[in-house]
Amino acid sequence: MLVSASGAVLAACSAGPALAADSIGSERDIDRRAAAIVAKMTQDERFQLLSGGVGFANPLVHIAKPEGSLGTSGFIRGIPRLGIPSLHETDGTLGVANRGNKRPGDVATQLPSGLAIGATFDPELARAAGMVLGAEARAKGFNVVLGGMAQLIREPRGGRNFESPGEDPLLVGRISGAMIAGTQSQRVAATTKHLAVNVQETGRSVQNAVIDPDALRESDMLAFGIAIEEGRPAAIMAAYNRINGQWSTESSLLADVVKGEWGYRGWIMSDWGATHSAAPSALAGLDQESGHEFDEQQWFGKPLREAVAAGVAPQARIDDMNHRIIRSLIATGVYDDPPRPGGSIDWEAHAAITERIEQAGIVLLKNEGGCLPLPRIGTVLLVGGHADKGVLSGGGSAQVAPKGGIAYREKVGTGLVADASEMIYTPSVPLEAFTAEMPGLRFAFDDGSDIARVTTAAQAADFAIVFAVKPSAEALDSPDLDLPFGQNDLIAAVAAANRRTTVVLETGNAVLMPWLDQVRSVVAAWFPGQRGAQALAAIVSGRVSPSGRTPISWPASLGELPRPVLPGWSPDVGVDLAVGKRPQPFDIHYTEGSDVGYRWYERSNRKPLFPFGHGLTYSKFRYSDLAVETDRGRLQVSVTIENRGRRSATEVPQVYAAAPGRTHRLVGWERVTLAPGQKRKARIKADGRVLASRFKGKWQLIPGDYGIFVGPSAGMPLLASVLKAHDAAKLALLQR
Repeated sequence: MLVSASGAVLAACSAGPALAADSIGSERDIDRRAAAIVAKMTQDERFQLLSGGVGFANPLVHIAKPEGSLGTSGFIRGIPRLGIPSLHETDGTLGVANRGNKRPGDVATQLPSGLAIGATFDPELARAAGMVLGAEARAKGFNVVLGGMAQLIREPRGGRNFESPGEDPLLVGRISGAMIAGTQSQRVAATTKHLAVNVQETGRSVQNAVIDPDALRESDMLAFGIAIEEGRPAAIMAAYNRINGQWSTESSLLADVVKGEWGYRGWIMSDWGATHSAAPSALAGLDQESGHEFDEQQWFGKPLREAVAAGVAPQARIDDMNHRIIRSLIATGVYDDPPRPGGSIDWEAHAAITERIEQAGIVLLKNEGGCLPLPRIGTVLLVGGHADKGVLSGGGSAQVAPKGGIAYREKVGTGLVADASEMIYTPSVPLEAFTAEMPGLRFAFDDGSDIARVTTAAQAADFAIVFAVKPSAEALDSPDLDLPFGQNDLIAAVAAANRRTTVVLETGNAVLMPWLDQVRSVVAAWFPGQRGAQALAAIVSGRVSPSGRTPISWPASLGELPRPVLPGWSPDVGVDLAVGKRPQPFDIHYTEGSDVGYRWYERSNRKPLFPFGHGLTYSKFRYSDLAVETDRGRLQVSVTIENRGRRSATEVPQVYAAAPGRTHRLVGWERVTLAPGQKRKARIKADGRVLASRFKGKWQLIPGDYGIFVGPSAGMPLLASVLKAHDAAKLALLQR
């Protein structure tokens, strides 16, 4: 049957506060209330909301914790006489962050990584993740969540890739939008970030993204447009980098596209230390300077006041900036029902949701000879990855202090590198979870530090599972896609000693696999979250059939990337924390344009190691009866899916369309869960926002025949059809 993978997990969160349109009022009512509040504000109060600082003591910029702050990343003092609450802004792409234990003992549920959530291809599960995040933020008294990552993965080596849902604008937009909506359903304000093309950390505060404007609108900006349309975030965070010569915080994209074409009514804030001017930024559409201590000066303080006094920036713009902030607080329920510290958290329910998300997000990349699931009896050697302690998480501003405490921590390198790339393990232990899930098997663990010892142990075991890890963190890219710490050699040695070897990857990006032909199975677990080990155990045991689909392409080599060498990389500029001495500015030329990821592989006629959308199950499916039709300006594709295996499993048929002369784009998908022998017709409505193309600043449907294919990945078109030109001409021009 056609089902959502989320099942009943949403019920655990839905008991919390939800946005009630009738209690908050119509859009007109919200605007009227906001305008009335702004009219009562003094000029000092109007400027008070426009500039925010860091909410905790920070020795990097020599500041103390502000009075009244709850110790969050951002703090803007409220205006009690008007009922405007202080803004307590917490980092929170994958859980309420507490990097460096700034709030001692404050723990949160660690969500699976953005890649894992994207790999579910299930917006309802993404919404559930957002609800967990919003509920916990609210319980802690935080009213703004700096989450909603909607930037495309253009650079496979990017340090923050683990926070993003993937490389495709439709997938990223839908997943991110659903997370935003889930977060705001708990009456907290959410952001989406970082607009735009902030796709690598190296030199992020000085780099200039050079990209064709039309291609930008078809790719990175399209992802943001969909996320904003579906999630309606209270705020948008502008990025550090330049775009075609303009700082993101001074870009014409803010006023002309986001607020103009898209009609966005919330507020746009800067990233911390990303504001570079007063009037130019305000007039471009920036509404709030964040983390002003990291800026050259507090631009939205005295300099902006002087610009208003001189007539350079109109008073009406200042009023609009305040109106956008206040209306967003009203619209999300924060104004009328501000969160307060000390709320209750249903830890068990939230952990169960993370486990369900991870189960749906684990991707079985390879499974030769049915090596997985494991049999009921035998001996299994678990190797490496601290699988006797926990599972790896991502670092930087997304770093959560997990419920249950940090199981293990390990620094990599020295100085700023060590701070940026510290490896934090969540207390979900594979050795314990596997033993509990599969009591008929005997498990042993070897840390992999002694190759001779581990190969001897592997020879004696019936099966071997190597846990391979690679840290990822904000501010730090990887110069390559290799597994660190000699793990490639470890995997090769174990595989040579045991022909039934599985590799479990806990990584924040794709990695190269020189050992791929030597192992039987490969599992992408990503950074698996609060109950990652339990989710892995369910998959490896066969209790749950894997259903995740990779939201990124896995390169076979660096040479096939649009930029084989990471732009700007050197050991001196590999870490960019937007403080202290910055590297020299440099350009990054995105010559692939809108052909990101799998579209680049098609355009360059190359084949990746694993294509976007790929993922195996423990069953086999047959596709048949492809039909393509237009109905009221919409493209609809139907296909019959049959489970021809012996296990219940979920297939994810994906629809790709190509305009004349263009590469194929993902235009829709469905999750189809079928019992053995069952078949069902899936009807997939193509998203018109990704069918349109942009030329010379205008959207259009290219005249001609459109190629359509359906398959289990971007690299496996099982059934193909053609939408003839006269039918394509009937499609409605939907754009973002």
